[in-house]
Amino acid sequence: MGSDHRLAHSAAVLDELTVADVAARVRDALEGVFDAVCRTGADTEAVLTSAGTDGNRPVSADLAALRPGLHARLTRYELVSGLGFVAAPGLLADVPAWLEWWQITTDGAVRPLLLDLDPEHSAYYDYTHWDWFTLPRDTGQRAIAGPYVDYLCSDEYSLTLSAPVTVAGRFIGVAAADVYLRHFEAGVMPLLQCLPGPARLVNARGRVAASNDPHHLVGSLTKGPDFASVLAGPASGAEHDGLHLRPCDGVPLILVTAAPPATL
Repeated sequence: MGSDHRLAHSAAVLDELTVADVAARVRDALEGVFDAVCRTGADTEAVLTSAGTDGNRPVSADLAALRPGLHARLTRYELVSGLGFVAAPGLLADVPAWLEWWQITTDGAVRPLLLDLDPEHSAYYDYTHWDWFTLPRDTGQRAIAGPYVDYLCSDEYSLTLSAPVTVAGRFIGVAAADVYLRHFEAGVMPLLQCLPGPARLVNARGRVAASNDPHHLVGSLTKGPDFASVLAGPASGAEHDGLHLRPCDGVPLILVTAAPPATL
């Protein structure tokens, strides 16, 4: 089959997508990223459980054991631009805070992110107020934060996907991954554009992560319902003020479209 026929076939497939199909494909696009986050969290739990035996508190050097796995995932998972573990303050015996965070560069090199984590310094980076940290900490669930301009890490418009890490039921920090928004949009915008009307993806805070609607730009906040409760509700979603809100099959994003007309 020639390339023109393949493109025509792809377009035809997209034309047939329903809201449920689009939500499922958005899930598929991001589950790989959450897989990298989940594996990082599992590695972290194992490392810190081992380091904390005999009543000892772990130290920052213990987290070096995560690096082989982080480096491998950064080269394996296409959407992931940064990945690591962010410790809860006070977890480690030798430092007040810590990010074991690594990034992949445009030329494929892997490098650490180095930040000032000393609360006594004016340049101290206090990560404990960011949504990617507070949402998993407070809810015990996976989260998607952003998009936001990541001035400290990349100067890129980014999303951060994160999940809580616990040891013996105690929250010890988050595993997280960064995704450049331009890469995410390249994957999901064709899906949104195949729907018959305006559509956007919003996170648990109502912040727009992708949109084909000029009235709801990426990065803006969507007012209205409690989006977190929609994510916790039925898979078929809910309706609010003329809108249909459909969770993306377990991924913490909601597809917002016009509600279908009522039938008599």
